[in-house]
Amino acid sequence: MARYRGPVEKIERRFGVSLNLKGERRLAGKSALDKRPYGPGQHGQRRTKDSEYGLQLNEKQKAKFMYGVSEKQFRALFVEAKRRDGNTGTNLITLIEQRLDNVVYRMGFASTRRFARQLVTHGHIMVDGKKLDIPSYRVKVGQKIEVKEASKTNGQVVRAMELTAQTGLAPWIDTDNEKVFGIFTRLPEREEVVIPVEERLIVELYSK
Repeated sequence: MARYRGPVEKIERRFGVSLNLKGERRLAGKSALDKRPYGPGQHGQRRTKDSEYGLQLNEKQKAKFMYGVSEKQFRALFVEAKRRDGNTGTNLITLIEQRLDNVVYRMGFASTRRFARQLVTHGHIMVDGKKLDIPSYRVKVGQKIEVKEASKTNGQVVRAMELTAQTGLAPWIDTDNEKVFGIFTRLPEREEVVIPVEERLIVELYSK
């Protein structure tokens, strides 16, 4: 399955939770989910009961849409998470949080992960002083993530930092908004990563 490029707010309405797919509209309380908190389409307000498989699939789909990864990428992350010691679900969340596009988003340089991915692929992001245009790059503890000099005054970057300054940043990063860089100081604890996903169900789905 290729990466979804359709109307993202329909996805949030389908699952009934905010996946942070719309930045400024979400923070301003103007998202489609806030206005119409039910599924899209003429049957959107009907109540349905998902099967066990349906619940598991929904959790995987939510995670994929929220982080903007393909099925192939997500499965590869799961395989890596399962190979590591510890809880597979926790490992999965830690690995996906280390993606460069997600770290750029967590540092407040982008109001959505989609825009963060664009910043990376278009060459606006530097890692330890070197340009890196691979969104899936796994950021290591201690690495410095910086918006390149020519892009620090980009209107969308500036606006994103204004918005995230109001909502707060992730505690596992240290960001300097004046110089527009941040340090990935440590791996996040699972309870610190507040997302509407039950990774236990994803593990059950892939373990069948």
